[in-house]
Amino acid sequence: MKNYSAKEIKNIVLIGAPGSGKTTLAEAMAFEGKVIDRRGSVETNNTLSDNTDIEHEYKRSIYATILFTEFMDRKLNIIDCPGSDDFCGNLFSAFKVGDVGVFLINAQNGWEVGSEIQARYARLLDKPLIGVVNQLDAEKANFEATIESIRAASRVKPVIVQYPVNQGPEFNAFIDVLLMKMYRFQDENGRREELDIPADEMERAEALNKELVEMAAEHDEALMELYFDKGTLTQDDIRAGLKIGVANREIMPVFCASGKRDIGTKRLMEFIINVAPGPLKAHKFLSTEGEEIAADENGPAVAFVFKSQIEQHIGEISYFRVIRGRLTEGTELINTRTGNKEKISQLFAVAGKNRIKVTELSAGDIGCTVKLKGTRTNDTLAAASAPVTIEPIAFPEPRYRAAVKAKNQSDEEKLGKLLGDAKYEDPTILVEYSKELKQTIIQGQGEHHLNILKNRLAAENKMEIEYFAPRIPYRETITKVAQADYRHKKQSGGSGQFGEVHMIIEPYYEGMPDPKTYKLSKGEITVNVKGKEEYDLPWGGKLLYYNAIVGGAIDARFMPAILKGVMEKMDEGPLTGSYARDIRVVIYDGKMHPVDSNEISFKLAARNAFKEAFRNAGPKIMEPIYSVEVLTPSEYMGAVMSDLQNRRAMIEGMESDKGFDRLNARVPLAELYRYSTTLSSLTSGSATYSMRLASYEQVPADVQEKLLKAYTDTDEE
Repeated sequence: MKNYSAKEIKNIVLIGAPGSGKTTLAEAMAFEGKVIDRRGSVETNNTLSDNTDIEHEYKRSIYATILFTEFMDRKLNIIDCPGSDDFCGNLFSAFKVGDVGVFLINAQNGWEVGSEIQARYARLLDKPLIGVVNQLDAEKANFEATIESIRAASRVKPVIVQYPVNQGPEFNAFIDVLLMKMYRFQDENGRREELDIPADEMERAEALNKELVEMAAEHDEALMELYFDKGTLTQDDIRAGLKIGVANREIMPVFCASGKRDIGTKRLMEFIINVAPGPLKAHKFLSTEGEEIAADENGPAVAFVFKSQIEQHIGEISYFRVIRGRLTEGTELINTRTGNKEKISQLFAVAGKNRIKVTELSAGDIGCTVKLKGTRTNDTLAAASAPVTIEPIAFPEPRYRAAVKAKNQSDEEKLGKLLGDAKYEDPTILVEYSKELKQTIIQGQGEHHLNILKNRLAAENKMEIEYFAPRIPYRETITKVAQADYRHKKQSGGSGQFGEVHMIIEPYYEGMPDPKTYKLSKGEITVNVKGKEEYDLPWGGKLLYYNAIVGGAIDARFMPAILKGVMEKMDEGPLTGSYARDIRVVIYDGKMHPVDSNEISFKLAARNAFKEAFRNAGPKIMEPIYSVEVLTPSEYMGAVMSDLQNRRAMIEGMESDKGFDRLNARVPLAELYRYSTTLSSLTSGSATYSMRLASYEQVPADVQEKLLKAYTDTDEE
């Protein structure tokens, strides 16, 4: 294949709700560009996209697939994204390197929750959209109702470029109101005839053409003046106006299609080539320093890795977009994250599983290479003469967490490597061993997301794993002042152990003054602070440690050991073994022995004094509270709210949002296990949610009692 320059390239991302036909349309595009000579189908498992065993099993996209087609002496790089929100990380990766979204809407269903979700992501990432009403050959296809649903829900104004003449099973023709022609399709291989618009359709076509002209003129003052002067615009003028409107996300041109019958594919591709922003006109990439990186083919090379994959017999495959300059075989670049040199030994254009060897890729183009050393998703490869790091993809926060272990204990080490590989391929999968919870915790976008990984490990690696409810990272703190003394004394022949510590503990809050006097049951204690240490704890909150020893009761060399004893007990709180936080500790007195005192004695004395004081200081358990936002069709709002209230949620607000209801709540993490599954069941799969840690708050008394009993029972065992 030829080498393409930046002005000859378009990078598009196919998005839409599950079942909107993205993979089938991608297949038709590849067929029209002669990348394949026969179209496959999802049903027969032979499409360029959806080419993995797991996708064949589920008959749906799970991973983003990169492919290309050549048309009108241009190259279209296409990224076919999954519709399910569980796999939204693919869309974020794709939109990082794609310049425009081709948004498919199912003509039978109109604007769905899946459409709303993907439109929100496009809006968040500031990507322009071209709409396609697909599956107009379906029994219940309804173009007019679909357009109305788009108008009601979309933030980007739809403008009709085409409308069907005979939607439904007989669909084979549409009218293009930009070209003012009717296209009728002769077979299912894209062969079409161009006809004049029939007389009985002319009034509607002219009215829609006028709307299109007005919409195009709105976006450019010169075009508006031309329109007022002449009363119309040429096709080239209309395209010029639409270019501006699309690029600014003010309009979404809407096309007709049946990807399955290859109806409308060519015309859509022509419009993308003529109107969609390409590498030279799209938003420029930003460096981490805020510098704009233009698609200059003659500048120092920069490439951004947006997807990584491990393939049997080949190893690691890195998919990238060339941001600036040119890449050729043998190019040496620097990985700006690791500082390591990487040599591009081979270059490929990508068509699903097929990789076509090329000699060069220029700025704006997308391709892949193999066997880089330590390069992964979100890495930048740059010429050593001008190192620059591209701003990384900001992936969505995880919404589902589970503890994971191998069914066969001897497989634990192997499982660790496989989970690492999974995270390498999918950065929205997070895996960590929690020292606090003593569990391996895996996080993802939903239960289905993690179940796909489970099934894949079983099928490809014969690795059986199980998920179970993770423990909750509670925190412990105190509500009042308490004092305790503890003497550690041990004598067993030879030198013994002796250390005595007197301490006061109290709750810490931001801005509180240093301690001076305490009124306790045993009397008033005045402290004279000699030293203060403040620690931001790794698990959140603070510890303030005061040395108020007078008269040399405890030698200064033992103060670090006392601190260590306190920290050890905060690391494993006295109530449930959870981390303790937001506590102020004052060491004001004690005793030592000239021979038997040592560091271990004072560490143990401090541990036990802290434990005793903690239990008398109004201890409380705090739990993580998450801000949860649910987006649901209005008819399910009552069921969603009722379920959340049963989960101890505090409802913070509700609002209607273009056909959907948005509900905001604060929910304890302990009540959110498998929430994605329940929400899907309550709403027939039509709702979605996001969650993020908001704060730690005190658990209710009955919950604290249960937690204390459970910990006591475990301790006794």
